[in-house]
Amino acid sequence: MVYLNNPDELLLVEACLRSDRKAQKALYEKYKDAMYTLAYRVLGNFDDACDALQEGFIQVFRSLENFEGRSSLGAWIRTIVVRAAYKKLKPEIAFEEIELSENSGLYCWDDNLTSEELERAILNLSPGYRLVFTLVEVEGYKHNEVAEMLGISPGTSKSQLFYAKKKLQEELAYMIEP
Repeated sequence: MVYLNNPDELLLVEACLRSDRKAQKALYEKYKDAMYTLAYRVLGNFDDACDALQEGFIQVFRSLENFEGRSSLGAWIRTIVVRAAYKKLKPEIAFEEIELSENSGLYCWDDNLTSEELERAILNLSPGYRLVFTLVEVEGYKHNEVAEMLGISPGTSKSQLFYAKKKLQEELAYMIEP
C-alpha cells in the first residue's frame, strides 16, 4: 500500500500500477524535465543524461509497487535517477577520503558571476566532484544521504565537496579574470 499525502499522485501511482499507459506517460511527463536536468548535471553529457533518464524511468516503473510513500514521489524518482547516473559514472570515479579542518568550507564567489559561467565550471569538474557537488549543493542532499546512495562514507562525501568547491573557485577565478 502506498501512503501519499497528495491525492493526485496517489491516483497516478495506482493507475501506473494497473499498467495504465496514459498514467505512465503522465508520470513520465510530470518528472522528465527535472530528472533530465539532474542527470545532465551529474553526467555533464547529453547522451549519457538521456540514457540515465531512460534507465531511471525503466527502474521507476519496475519498482513502483515497492514505493511506500515515505518520501514524496519526486524525491523517490530523483534517487532512482541519481543511482542510474552514478552507475554510468562509477567506472570513472575514484573517491578518496581526506580529513578536513574546521574552516575548510569557506569560499568567496564573485558577485558578477553569471549562471552560465557557474554551470560551465561545474561541468568541468571531474565526475566524482561534480556528482557530490550536484547532490549536496544543487539538489540539497545531506552528506549521510549521499554516502548511503553512493556507498561511500559521509567523510568521503564531505572531502569530495570540499575539493569540488576548491576546483570551482580556481576555475571561476580563471574564467572571470580580465
